[in-house]
Amino acid sequence: MAVPHNYIVMLHPAVKNMDGHVAAVKKITSKHNAAAQLMMGGDFARPTIKNEIHTVWKNSINGYAATLTQEALTELRNLPEVKLVEEDGIVTTNDQQNDAPWGLGRISSRDRVANPSTYFYDGVAGAGVKVFVIDTGIRISHQDFGGRASWGANFVSDGQDSDQKGHGTHVAGTIAGRTYGVAKNAEVVAVKVLNAKGSGTNSGVITGINWVIQQHNSGNGGRKGTVINMSLGGGKSDIVNSATEAAVGAGVHVAVAAGNSATDACNKSPASAKGVLSVAASDVNDNLADFSNYGSCTNVIAPGVDVLSAWFTSDTATNTISGTSMATPGVAGVAAYFLSLSSTSMTPAALIQKIQSSATQGAISNVSNGTPNLLLYNSFF
Repeated sequence: MAVPHNYIVMLHPAVKNMDGHVAAVKKITSKHNAAAQLMMGGDFARPTIKNEIHTVWKNSINGYAATLTQEALTELRNLPEVKLVEEDGIVTTNDQQNDAPWGLGRISSRDRVANPSTYFYDGVAGAGVKVFVIDTGIRISHQDFGGRASWGANFVSDGQDSDQKGHGTHVAGTIAGRTYGVAKNAEVVAVKVLNAKGSGTNSGVITGINWVIQQHNSGNGGRKGTVINMSLGGGKSDIVNSATEAAVGAGVHVAVAAGNSATDACNKSPASAKGVLSVAASDVNDNLADFSNYGSCTNVIAPGVDVLSAWFTSDTATNTISGTSMATPGVAGVAAYFLSLSSTSMTPAALIQKIQSSATQGAISNVSNGTPNLLLYNSFF
């Protein structure tokens, strides 16, 4: 779904003078704003669209988000520096409601497990790795994090540096919770881009990615590695994919949800970005979840139905929900787990290869349409 009159503008990579370009665009927006004001007799109180640039990005993509009238948009598209313009779009969480804890046991067993089951893991379990959760925020005081959760940044205009939905807390719990988490010694950092309804914009997601790249490049990532978890998605966006791929290019490991539309993940973003871990979901009976997206743009399957984890309503609350959103943090957790166990640094491509080669092959039923039948497994050696 598009956000009316809001656009994401990407410049050619060769453009180095971003400030000069922004200044030129501001002249365009000022000209069209003045023309609109003149037409309304100088009354800005009447309904109108104000042309303006909102956010400028230099790390994830060379570009910015802007509100533009059709006239200003047409003029901007003709600037030689502009490579691509897309309408800003809505992104949402990928979850469903249900009940039962079993996923941890399944990723540490080659065979189907009972519910509940036993989780086997190495005690290093993510130590030295920092996972940035680009989501609804995290209840960082939740007891399951044991002080390993922190607040990073809020790019939602709600003034609330907290999780108002629960989705991000649940995701973070699966990544690093001491009871519900895969990587029990990893750190998780809240990067809020989705509101209390679990909704946000592509431009907000890009801003979150941009911020994480800044943190990573300035030495504020993990000592053993930096991971992004994005349990969110929307329609296909080349610009969102470019921003995601920029994170991968910077050496950040990225896990993303394939989506819950039971359709080809290649038509979704960031699920279709290159160089990421794009995650489909399975259930306790080792079937591909009926809601899970699929296809050649996915590269691993993880438990995503009836996943029990931390919740946002109190420091001890839990909830059981379903979705590729719930499968993705299992993969982000294993990514952190493997990075902490590796004796050498790993590139994103090398980590994807390791996760795929370690996975249990052919375990999931109802897999087709080019989906790799590789079920997440946490054995590094």
